[in-house]
Amino acid sequence: MIGQDHYAVLGLSKYRYKATEDQIKRAHRKKVLRHHPDKKAAAGSTEDDSFFKCIQKATEILLDPIKRRQFDSVDEAADVDPPSKKETLKGNFYKLWRPVFEAEARFSKVQPVPMLGDEKSTKEEVEKFYNFWYNFDSWRSFEYQDEDVPDDNENRDQKRYVERKNNAARKKKKTEDTARLRRLVDDALALDERIKKFRQQERANKDKRRLEKEAEAKKAAEDAARAKAEEARAKAEAEERAKAEKAEGKKAKEAAKNAAKKNKRVLKGSVKDANYFYEAGDAPAAVIDSVLSDVELVIAKIDNEELAALATRLSGRKDTKDVKSVYAEEVKRLQGDGKLKAGDAKTLLD
Repeated sequence: MIGQDHYAVLGLSKYRYKATEDQIKRAHRKKVLRHHPDKKAAAGSTEDDSFFKCIQKATEILLDPIKRRQFDSVDEAADVDPPSKKETLKGNFYKLWRPVFEAEARFSKVQPVPMLGDEKSTKEEVEKFYNFWYNFDSWRSFEYQDEDVPDDNENRDQKRYVERKNNAARKKKKTEDTARLRRLVDDALALDERIKKFRQQERANKDKRRLEKEAEAKKAAEDAARAKAEEARAKAEAEERAKAEKAEGKKAKEAAKNAAKKNKRVLKGSVKDANYFYEAGDAPAAVIDSVLSDVELVIAKIDNEELAALATRLSGRKDTKDVKSVYAEEVKRLQGDGKLKAGDAKTLLD
């Protein structure tokens, strides 16, 4: 009865691995009432009891959790074949592939299984879905398809041989099934328009980031060039100002020097015009030297502003007394300030 479809025998073909224990028991009772050998014999039927044995076997398998799982592992009637590339491109990806993954999900040790979703699914949801299937942890096994079953009457070596043979066959089928599922997921991934959309978005985002980075680099370079140019301009202006200020300072210094010379000439000219304060004819050389010496002493004790002020006061004065009065006032001021001692510049005092 290895090839028997236990769900079909009990009339549960449309339920298969989804059939509940209660459904299996009710289906069994219904079939027994109809196909029990005693009932058929009473009705005059000459049919053998082979189908009744199939009913009993199906019930035995499906009500035993371990045996049922072994049968469900190889129940091809519950499988859903994946659509071809051509079918997928012509049809609706989600409607075609959703039943495929739902059928495969029955073998998952981890429940619930992530759903395929639709065109509105987020990138995170889609990545989670495919990551789950690429790391699928299946409980599916292939004991039910063992070709040889160890007989208790066989010797130990024969039993070990049969077990090794069965284990090798199971391992091979498990490997093939894992590869089959991997190809299935690869095909779905390749045909999933969402993956293409996400990759396009990622490329667009990458290009955007690249352009933004290039724009930032360009702006930074422009800012640096502008700052450098501004620095050079400011430096040039500062140098020009310094040069101008230096020239202006030199000019002002020269002007002050010339003004001082002019003012000194005014001071010396004023005593000359006053005949060096000598009243009896032309002043002798000794008087001239003495007066000019005192004028030089006064000049040495005053700054340019004071010199200019003194020159202004003396300018235009021709009267000897007026000139001497101005000098006498200045000498007394300097003596009061401690810049001249008593007895200095006597020729300039009244």
